[in-house]
Amino acid sequence: MKTAAVLTISDSSFQGMRQDLSGPAVAHQLTLAGFEVKHAAVLPDELEQIKQELLASCALVRLVVTVGGTGIAERDVTPEATLAVVEKVIGGIPERMRAEGAHKTPLAALSRGVCGTRGKSLILNLPGSPKAAIESLQAVIKIVPHALDLLEGKTNH
Repeated sequence: MKTAAVLTISDSSFQGMRQDLSGPAVAHQLTLAGFEVKHAAVLPDELEQIKQELLASCALVRLVVTVGGTGIAERDVTPEATLAVVEKVIGGIPERMRAEGAHKTPLAALSRGVCGTRGKSLILNLPGSPKAAIESLQAVIKIVPHALDLLEGKTNH
């Protein structure tokens, strides 16, 4: 079974000021795609806390999806936290998400989300809004199982 974690990065959701709608929506989409979501958390936009949760999640699951903190606001640090823990950056996955998003809104160009590997886990940054998060995930979800197979050496490449 493919395993996943969903980490919502949002000061307002962490503080209880706003309900997290994006994380549960992403978890539902992952379940529909055949993933078992074994862990979910809501974190503040704090670099060190995000890094620690990414590391812990990679030890638990194969796919770690972050939701939020990918824009250009001062406290948006999810890409920086991700880049601090990944071993290999996969540029094509976020490029595909932004390209698909650009068909719907030019604001997709403001997303700084990244994707990379740590050990046999894949870390994927999604935007924070429920609509953008789901659309971004749908743009790449068919690529993810193959990427996970490559990380495990299960392909003929």
